[in-house]
Amino acid sequence: LGFSCDYLQVVRLLLRCAAMSETSCCVLDEEDFRRCCRLLLQRSEQLRDGWSWEVVQGSDEGYLRKTALRSVPRQIPAEGSVPEPQTSTCSSRPKQSEEEPDCASSLVPDSGRGELDEEDDGSCTVSEGSSVVLQYEYHILYSSSYSTPVLYFRAFTLEGRSLTLEEVWSFVHPNFRLCLQNSPLNALSQQEHPLLGQPFFYLHPCRTEEFMKLVLTAAEDNHRPMNYVLLWLSLVGPAVGLDVPLEYCMEPQPSDPVSGI
Repeated sequence: LGFSCDYLQVVRLLLRCAAMSETSCCVLDEEDFRRCCRLLLQRSEQLRDGWSWEVVQGSDEGYLRKTALRSVPRQIPAEGSVPEPQTSTCSSRPKQSEEEPDCASSLVPDSGRGELDEEDDGSCTVSEGSSVVLQYEYHILYSSSYSTPVLYFRAFTLEGRSLTLEEVWSFVHPNFRLCLQNSPLNALSQQEHPLLGQPFFYLHPCRTEEFMKLVLTAAEDNHRPMNYVLLWLSLVGPAVGLDVPLEYCMEPQPSDPVSGI
């Protein structure tokens, strides 16, 4: 058959575009990440929610930043309840065992699952009437390796002492703690901040694409407008005390676009 080279190139291009259209809703490139950040910042300014865009000196790289105070119960971790510090680089995607909780799907609302169990799993004790105020600093960065956002954070007492990984684990809500502890590659760990070179805690991005595909597909089926970063943050943020106000979901008032991103 006398197919020309030009025709074959067109066919290859069409096949490539078809493949991209199937996955584009779940893959975030850096340009889309910054666009989503601009929209989030625009809404944050209207709500006075405290998000800002920080530029790394001497480069065009940057990240979203927010600080917040949290009042949390003073908890005493039970012996053996908090995992050892992990240094996983998320270099692989191991097959999930039958006994391992499905953390990706547990972050996605499921009408058939019912309410989350409000009882603690016994991994810590709480002193009744006792609480402590902590200062959290949250950063949202773009990972070119995983084509997803990544949530970095650090926490301090009001006296300025940095929390240890064990202490951070003890303040994770019980509904999230068990899931994170049983899925190490989806867990909370500590590593060097890729832009600042300082130690930060972070949530592994290994399965971000997996659970975001479920959410984004459902949103597309309902023809809902989506902000990938905002939707992702509303799912992963509560695990480390970062809640997204419902006002972000309401129709925003017209305002000037955010520049500098």
